Amino acid sequence: MKHLKIKVTGKVQGVWFRASTKDKADELGLHGYVKNEPDGSVFIEVSGDEDLIEKFLKWVKEGPELARVDDLIVEENDLEYNDGFVIKR
Repeated sequence: MKHLKIKVTGKVQGVWFRASTKDKADELGLHGYVKNEPDGSVFIEVSGDEDLIEKFLKWVKEGPELARVDDLIVEENDLEYNDGFVIKR
C-alpha cells in the first residue's frame, strides 16, 4: 500500500475538481479524501495499491476538463485510509 499527500495548484476550484477526483478514486478503488484549501489549491490524501496510485496521479496532473493544473506537490504519508474516498468541505 502507498499513502500520499498531494497539493494541486492552478485553476482547480470551481471546476468540479473535487467531484471528479472522487469519481476517479472510486473507479480505482482508492481511499482517502479531497478538499479545497483557502489559498485556492486542492488537497488530497490517498491510500491504495502503488500501481493504482500511479494511475490516479497521472489523472490528477490533468484534472477534469475545465481545470488547469499548474503544479503538484506530492509527499509520502504515514496515515492509511481504508474507508472509501470522500469530499471534505
